Amino acid sequence: MQFDPLSDAFTQIFNAEQAGHYEVTVNPASKMLGSMLSIMQSSGYVGEYQRIDDGRGGAYRVELIGAINRCGVIKPRHSVKRAEFDKWESRYLPARDFGLLILTTNQGIMNHYDAKKERVGGRLLAYIF
Repeated sequence: MQFDPLSDAFTQIFNAEQAGHYEVTVNPASKMLGSMLSIMQSSGYVGEYQRIDDGRGGAYRVELIGAINRCGVIKPRHSVKRAEFDKWESRYLPARDFGLLILTTNQGIMNHYDAKKERVGGRLLAYIF
């Protein structure tokens, strides 16, 4: 029984990365997971990914490129004001300008660099470095 599919997906990705696998299949697929994978792909943490429709919630097949040192979800989902990103960066990331925080805003899911540029706050979802 899955209580947090997003956390399970990030754990599967991290475990497969640590085991040296070249691809991993994460399920169930959701729009949120897809947008988070696209952020990870555009930032260079994962390679290509594709959605597989198997009739049971779907899945994503993700190509791993060996760039992830650590990733995970942030629970509880803290609210972040646009001026507080430095505090949360120092809490979840190992160094300044290294890694990224993924958050959900009223303009969609984005990383914290884009949120700083757009000058919006939101709720923290995950970290990756």
